[in-house]
Amino acid sequence: MGRQRRRDRPRTRDEAAPGSPGVGTVSAGSQGRRARLATPSLSRKTTVIVVVGGSGFVGCNLADSFLRDGEEVIVLDNLSRAGVERNLEWLVDTYRGAVHPVLADVREFTAIEPVFKDAKAVFHLAAQTAVTTSLQQPIDDFETNARGTLNVLEAARMAGCRAPVIFASSNKVYGALAHLQLNEIGARHLPTDRALRNQGVSEAQPLDFCTPYGCSKGVADQYVLDYARSFGLPTAVLRMSCIYGPRQFGTEDQGWVAHFLIRALAGESISIYGDGKQVRDILHVRDAVAAYRALLNSIDRLSGRPFNLGGGPENAVSISQVLSEIELLVGRPLSTEKHDWRAGDQLFFVADTRALADAVGWKARTPWRAGLRDLHDWLLEDWGGVRSARDQTKRITA
Repeated sequence: MGRQRRRDRPRTRDEAAPGSPGVGTVSAGSQGRRARLATPSLSRKTTVIVVVGGSGFVGCNLADSFLRDGEEVIVLDNLSRAGVERNLEWLVDTYRGAVHPVLADVREFTAIEPVFKDAKAVFHLAAQTAVTTSLQQPIDDFETNARGTLNVLEAARMAGCRAPVIFASSNKVYGALAHLQLNEIGARHLPTDRALRNQGVSEAQPLDFCTPYGCSKGVADQYVLDYARSFGLPTAVLRMSCIYGPRQFGTEDQGWVAHFLIRALAGESISIYGDGKQVRDILHVRDAVAAYRALLNSIDRLSGRPFNLGGGPENAVSISQVLSEIELLVGRPLSTEKHDWRAGDQLFFVADTRALADAVGWKARTPWRAGLRDLHDWLLEDWGGVRSARDQTKRITA
């Protein structure tokens, strides 16, 4: 399936190109890797794990975890984001017949509906993931994040097998948190409230959908929870902070930790929006996968609940701190460019993950510096793939 060099807009992660195939098929013009990755016929004798958006960063790591345990996994994706074909190719090459790629768009209900008939669990991670893109293309953002999620929920419900659906939400459902009283302490913006500084933002924080992305993810978040109430479908929500780690092809608009490292390794300048002192709790993808699996194991008693998922106060760092650590990893000073603040950017967000810890015994086990080194080492090992993904991004947005 060829990519056009010029488009009216960039494709979202789940958005199929014109003429995209439906479930388990490829179009007549497809060739090369994409044709090899498609599964023309899905003949299954056992129930399967379905990972929607399973070629993406978190999705492919989650799929890998189940495949290593001998599970059959359907990876539903339309391979539109740069780098994700490489992730899917890695899964297929590693696990052969145990992974079943399905090329489809979550916005097309009839295309995805058959996928869920043998599902024993569904993880919905497909999304338009960038606030900046949502401001440029709010309708596309809504169609993918809100309507796409409703399609997944309805397909899972109509399958009749009561497969749990666990949804990847966002900390952006809490809004910009502009009401927080903050002090500038060293290289970080930190709350004046000691409890908030030491524990983070809990699920008790009122929802405040901000930016089209926050609105679309917030709508999806609430639909997932309501399907547990209205239809008895086992569902749960993980409101994620900044996840990073291997197999992340970060861009300036999304996946900032990997993006910074990639730019640094390439010797390129890094754009900083704001003063660089905004604080996030970053979480290694290995720990994120553990949270998803722990929640699935306890879904019967936790259905209908949202949980924060992030690195917590122990892994709360500013952009400036991450840049300083990257300088140590690459062994040279970084070139940076300062820009105005972005709409809806939170000066401080650290997830209070105590509810998740109490519910399933989960905790973030990877210190952020060790996790950053792990990502750095993977990028060096797969630099050819990283460069290919970067070139692909440039072609799509040209």
